[in-house]
Amino acid sequence: MHKLLTDNPGQKMLLLGNEAIARGAVEAGVAFASTYPGTPSSEISLNLFQISKESDLYFEYSTNEKVALEVAAAAANSGVRSMCMMKHVGVNVAADVLMTLAYLGTRAGLVILTADDPFMFSSQNEQDNRYYGKLSGLPVIEPSSVAEAGAMMAEAFDLSEKLGEPVIFRTTTRINHSTAVMELGQLKERVTTGHFKKDPLNYVCVPAVSRKLHVRLLENMARAEKLADVSPYNFIEGSGNWGVICNGVSYAYAADAVRDLNLELKIRILRIGFSHPMPGSLIRGLLKECEKVLVIEEGEPYMEEAVKAMAQEEQLTLTIKGKDKALFTRLYEFDPAMVRRCIADFFDVSDTPADALELSKAPDVPMRPPNLCAGCSHRAVYYAVKKATEGMDTVYPSDIGCYTLGFLPPLSMADYVVCMGASVGSACGFSKVTGQKVVAFIGDSTFFHSGIAGLTSAVFNNHDFTLMILDNRTTAMTGHQPNPGVDMKELNLDGYGQVDIEALVRALGVPHVSVIKPYNIKKSIRMIKEAVEFKGVSVVIAKEKCVLYAKSLKQLTGKAFYVSDKCKNHRDCINNLACPAFHIEEDRVKIDADLCTGCAVCAQVCPEHAILPVKD
Repeated sequence: MHKLLTDNPGQKMLLLGNEAIARGAVEAGVAFASTYPGTPSSEISLNLFQISKESDLYFEYSTNEKVALEVAAAAANSGVRSMCMMKHVGVNVAADVLMTLAYLGTRAGLVILTADDPFMFSSQNEQDNRYYGKLSGLPVIEPSSVAEAGAMMAEAFDLSEKLGEPVIFRTTTRINHSTAVMELGQLKERVTTGHFKKDPLNYVCVPAVSRKLHVRLLENMARAEKLADVSPYNFIEGSGNWGVICNGVSYAYAADAVRDLNLELKIRILRIGFSHPMPGSLIRGLLKECEKVLVIEEGEPYMEEAVKAMAQEEQLTLTIKGKDKALFTRLYEFDPAMVRRCIADFFDVSDTPADALELSKAPDVPMRPPNLCAGCSHRAVYYAVKKATEGMDTVYPSDIGCYTLGFLPPLSMADYVVCMGASVGSACGFSKVTGQKVVAFIGDSTFFHSGIAGLTSAVFNNHDFTLMILDNRTTAMTGHQPNPGVDMKELNLDGYGQVDIEALVRALGVPHVSVIKPYNIKKSIRMIKEAVEFKGVSVVIAKEKCVLYAKSLKQLTGKAFYVSDKCKNHRDCINNLACPAFHIEEDRVKIDADLCTGCAVCAQVCPEHAILPVKD
């Protein structure tokens, strides 16, 4: 039995933040869940996917976030508690649905989880998705700890049903990927089937209907503000005439700092966990009791702007600061030392920081740049493309996935990366206005997510570029989640279909389509060259299973290789491929047999044919 299905209220369990969120959703009676995977949210999906195989919970990996929200919204409006999960940039994809769904509302609870990523551990930007709450007019809830992330899920579902609106549940990486103890609650019975009651004058968003629904949305926001003022997740602790307003993990840092600085009798902390709409009465009450207030929030000055506006409306003249050159930055994550220093500086109290550790004698930590795995087929594709386009003036638009890691030397195979699926549209633009040869890269999951539309447009507008679809048979970078091209029978899972990428591409009308096995370097170079020289849209599908995925399925059959005495130490293998299985030992190239997967790409690259398979 999955550990998150443990039916023992009161039991304490050590959980990852994302596991706590999944457990909280199960306790709240979630019956329908959908997602497109994205770090730092991926483990929520994984756990609910596993739970769905042992229970009556329905779970699906959707083609993209827009589709995920559409299916969850339909389920919720049929009376089934639903949840939709994504990383912060995924909300951009789902935003078209989100904005109008706020007008439609929901019958059963619908929680939309956005996992924001300060410091961009695995993301292309740091956007602060609290602004989506403000933009859409939907409530936003933010936990401050792992345990709270689990406990607040029930509150989020209840709030959604109270208001008849979806609720945005915003986490950050520090919550998603921390581990702490959570006390298990009661498992609520799931309602897995529903019935859609037809009501076109409230569900069909033509202009006349939407005008009426917008009025309803604003009325709901007024109700939500009253609920925010009495929410148990918005509270004041401490006493004194100084104030701190904080949210998320910043609350933990602020509470520790106030205690360490012995300011419990001087500082009142207002922790905001229900952050849109802001709890106006609570904030105004705090401002009237304080001489100065410090707002502590990662990301944008979302709360700070609201707090200053409320102070102005009350004609208060106290000092309110947050984002400031001398205090908090809009960049990256905060940490306890930063928060403590800023509190001490703002309130002008002495702070004696702990002595720094003596590290002068410690060795430097070796640099570990991101790298494709040993045996990754993407490395072979990049090498083949470079050889096929030698001497050409090229542009390489790339996309979001493992293959993005090919942008570093020596591969250097990404010139332009924006967002999911953008490599195809970008290739259209580059090919139209430059005389350069354009070769774009996109993964199988990303192609299904948002690459198909760009390719359709390219065919219609008769653009001239080559698209490399790197089909490694899984959604690899976020943890081997399935996509529409995956053979689910290999995972012993029935009831799924499978979309063939080659058939789909041909059906779109692409005039030149070829399929390569990238580990066959010589043939791959020849076929890529033919595609690149074709005038018009050409697609090359590089079909090779992710080595880690193949290993998990026990499908790896290759033998490890070693560098023989034939080696002349040219180091073409390292300089052109940079496979992490290589290392230098006593000024000679060696291969770590434990890392080598036996792909044989390096053996084909070596000019002396000095790389040979290890004998039994």
